[in-house]
Amino acid sequence: MSYVEDVTESPEWAAVADGSHHDPHAVLGAHPVTDAGGRTATVIRARRPLAASVAAVFPDGTRLDLEHVAHGIWEAQHDGAPVPYRIATAYEDGAEMIVGDPYRHLPTVGEMDLHLIAEGRHERLWQVLGAHPRNLEGDDGVAFAVWAPNATAVRVVGELNGWSGESHAMRSMGGSGIWELFIPDLGVGTTYKYQIRTRDGAWIFKADPMAQAAQVPPETASVVTRSDYAWSDGAWMTRRAATHAVAQPLSVYEVHLGSWRAGLGYREAADALIDHVTEAGFTHVEFMPLAEHPFGGSWGYQISGYYAPTSRFGSPDDLRYLIDRLHQAGIGVLLDWVPGHFPKDAFALARFDGQPLYEHPDPRRGEHQDWGTLIFDYGRPEVRGFLVANALYWLDEFHVDGLRVDAVASMLYLDYSRKAGEWEPNIHGGRENLEAIRFLQEVNATAYRLHPGILMIAEESTSFPGVTAPTDHAGLGFGFKWNMGWMNDSLQYIQRDPMYRSHHEGEMTFSFVYAFGENYLLPISHDEVVHGKGSLVSKMPGDHWHKLANARAYLAYMWGHPGKKLLFMGQEFGQLGEWSESRELDWWLLEQPSHLQLQDFVGQLNRTYRAHAPLWERDNDASSFSRLGAPSWDPSVIAFERRDAHGGRIVVISNFSGVERGGYRLVLPREGVWQEILNSDAAEFGGRGSGNLGMVVAHPDGDASASVATITLPALSTIWLRHQNEPHVPTVTHG
Repeated sequence: MSYVEDVTESPEWAAVADGSHHDPHAVLGAHPVTDAGGRTATVIRARRPLAASVAAVFPDGTRLDLEHVAHGIWEAQHDGAPVPYRIATAYEDGAEMIVGDPYRHLPTVGEMDLHLIAEGRHERLWQVLGAHPRNLEGDDGVAFAVWAPNATAVRVVGELNGWSGESHAMRSMGGSGIWELFIPDLGVGTTYKYQIRTRDGAWIFKADPMAQAAQVPPETASVVTRSDYAWSDGAWMTRRAATHAVAQPLSVYEVHLGSWRAGLGYREAADALIDHVTEAGFTHVEFMPLAEHPFGGSWGYQISGYYAPTSRFGSPDDLRYLIDRLHQAGIGVLLDWVPGHFPKDAFALARFDGQPLYEHPDPRRGEHQDWGTLIFDYGRPEVRGFLVANALYWLDEFHVDGLRVDAVASMLYLDYSRKAGEWEPNIHGGRENLEAIRFLQEVNATAYRLHPGILMIAEESTSFPGVTAPTDHAGLGFGFKWNMGWMNDSLQYIQRDPMYRSHHEGEMTFSFVYAFGENYLLPISHDEVVHGKGSLVSKMPGDHWHKLANARAYLAYMWGHPGKKLLFMGQEFGQLGEWSESRELDWWLLEQPSHLQLQDFVGQLNRTYRAHAPLWERDNDASSFSRLGAPSWDPSVIAFERRDAHGGRIVVISNFSGVERGGYRLVLPREGVWQEILNSDAAEFGGRGSGNLGMVVAHPDGDASASVATITLPALSTIWLRHQNEPHVPTVTHG
């Protein structure tokens, strides 16, 4: 019999039956009741349309037959308080299935979680929302939770129910906008999506924004996963926490994993990548975005799954293995992170519950016309919390050593790439996006607080003040900023014919004026070797020999210049063709001696750089740097000194002309013997072998107020000198 007077025409029961009720648990599952005699009993209800029989099966094996009431819903009374049970269902063909009941369980999201999510302050959001294998009251299954405040109903769909979600409607957690459901008898590997009913009654299918795994594109479903990985990088993590990155050597190898070497997954890439990076001497690898993205041609910069490592290269634990191995080899790992925009793909974040949700509802703030993407609503607490927690997720769950934040300028300015009338000023009448600024400050402050020793790096191309200033001094709080001005100016200079470079010295030296205004990183990134720009070597003037000589001189100048370093893959051995994500690097070039010599030079460049503290210890201190040039000032010769905190000195001298400067007189900081510790024209690196036989002697000149050396400066070369009597006191704490 039914314990509701008349449910045949009940709209509530009908809504539960078709999976459109906001609280199906109010009808289905186990409900305590009191009969007329005051005795406690339990009503058990289950939705089983087309069933021939339905029964509740208790842990002791006893069964309670349920009766069909209406709309495919069955029920029966069990004496006593609620106890665990499973549902046995038989159909006309006689087969019986016994499964757990999703609707007998209490919510898996707690009140404190809901409070923190609403305020945008849940720093471990990924442990609450998404899909998580759990055991609840004896049932093994998966707890699902999703934020969809504009939805009128939400279902879990997938292989578990033939992609028809009527039997797995989720429960609304009130004004929080969270929907949740625990489904027994599911586990790792389950594919699923959410079926969301919008305000206008349409049903749409969406991948889980919090999914930690996804199908291999072009498939778009989310995948239940759980990490069983045991880390072995404890020593690295301990050292990292005690490291102040600004005062350490940082030489980054930027990698697009899919085209570094074709066909390698996360695990398969580990040995080859470690060997190559170790030989080339880089301190860190920076991976272009590895979060799931639908279109490979976006290089990962249009993300659909912010919490899911792309399945193109393996499982999340496979990525953990790669990072762990790199750490054990003394190599840091940075990851590109893209909180500035996301694609419009219908299965992902765009209009997630039928309304603008993750994106700003005003298209003047919510859409990048140039890129065809949407912009996050940084002022909405839940969205801000989604992004802050995502940064922490990669730092915590994958032990990455830092995040390079993409396209920061596009976030900072409301008029970014917009014409007059296409943007709305902030509340003060200015062009700054105040909500985005507060978000960046929060994510940086939180990341550094919870993960000391990491690097937060801004790709920021404007003169916005205080990018690397602390947040408590009104800065954005980044650890480093890409020096885009140096990159643009220096590449413009080095592409000129050496005959004309003397007229453009400022392109190479203007960066000295502002080099200490921020904590800078000098980038020659993927953006400089695509879209018709050609590779680094192909930019250089002259024949093949001169191109390689120019490249060596330029890289040695870059490594001597104040600021940390980044080089995109392939440039270390002189990739000739422009980079394409659709094919691997031209590794066959290493069969040619000149390209192998360039790679050897980069390795020596990195090792020499790391071994000499003046080149990195005081990168952010203007008192550690001086221009040199007297008495023979030559606009094609650029010379400067770098100093560490222990009396160490390195002099960097570049001759960017096509003519050797023999007998070049230069005032050096001290008299005595200066050792030539690097010469880009050395024969072993493919140069002509011109130089100073490994040493330079500076003698007192005139009244002894200056020590002048007579130096040979090979054409198209950079040399590094170190005073022979000065101690070398490196303070490297990683690597």
